[in-house]
Amino acid sequence: MIEMLKNLVAIKSDTEEGANDALRFCSKWLDSHEITHEIIENEGRLMIHAEIGQGDTTIVWNGHVDVVPAKIEQFNPIIDGDRLYGRGSADMKAGVAAMMEAYRRIYSAREELNQRIILHIVTDEETGGRKTSGHLVEIGRTGDFVICGEPTHLKLSVQSKGILHANVTLFGKAAHGSRPWEGTNAVEASYLFHEKLKTLPFTKASNEYYEYPSINLAKIQAGDRYNVVPDQCEVNYDIRFVPGQNWEDIIEEMTELAQSINPKNIVKAGGKTPAITTTEDNPFVQSLALVTAEVTQKDAVLFGQHGAADTRYYAKTGAGAIEFGPSGEDWHGPNEYVLISSVEQYADILTKYALR
Repeated sequence: MIEMLKNLVAIKSDTEEGANDALRFCSKWLDSHEITHEIIENEGRLMIHAEIGQGDTTIVWNGHVDVVPAKIEQFNPIIDGDRLYGRGSADMKAGVAAMMEAYRRIYSAREELNQRIILHIVTDEETGGRKTSGHLVEIGRTGDFVICGEPTHLKLSVQSKGILHANVTLFGKAAHGSRPWEGTNAVEASYLFHEKLKTLPFTKASNEYYEYPSINLAKIQAGDRYNVVPDQCEVNYDIRFVPGQNWEDIIEEMTELAQSINPKNIVKAGGKTPAITTTEDNPFVQSLALVTAEVTQKDAVLFGQHGAADTRYYAKTGAGAIEFGPSGEDWHGPNEYVLISSVEQYADILTKYALR
């Protein structure tokens, strides 16, 4: 499994072509073990769907082989003790490798399974997931419970924050740059807006997993000349809100604030993703927690993830969807690595969970 993971990490899958190459590598590995599967194509992106077992319940294992861009040397996997370094080692080719290995183990016992196990390997999670995981859900390839193998240190992420991209346009009054007092600087208005934004009621929301929403001022654009007071400034926010909140209320609060500064100011919602909440008493979560504790010899930990994953697509159908995967650090960073021991434990957990 670890040798297979090294080979997978070595594939430069930070482009559409590279991600599809990594997908084909996974397909060839499955073929080498005579595991029946199909490759589906949508809008140029490839994905794998494999299905075994029978019963009234269906569990989906979902993993992605696309990665964020990196320097070429990061696609040279290096093992140092228990660490395997390389782009995508943690996020999330380790999860994919463990899922394929666990699937291989249970494949020979597929006639004895009392539930269906579906393996999904996809190629566009890092760019939104709509073309692969989203497509699989659209065509009915989903289940009752979904495990996305993102790196979670073998903890069960039963919640994830929602996403709101908010676009704010602030207006001022142009003037000569040598006489700024004759104008109203829209950039300075954006300073005021940003400071007051952090005090709005929606920023105080919390629950047992999250202390507050997060606000990232992602982009700002204004002005095109030194000698002109800018009369328009556009700022773009990436807001991650707590389960229980809704994006419409956030936009309403932001709009009231913006228009209190200048009635002409505009706030518009961009991309939106609802928060994910899978309850702790979900029977799939409880049974997975028991298996995890058995394999790791530690109490299972449930938590809330700050980011988003392809769980969002499966959750739309009412499926319980969680992030659960191996342990690593610095994913999306220059020193990304995964702990080999956690990959081995993860494969053991998936295997036992499928055969329970």
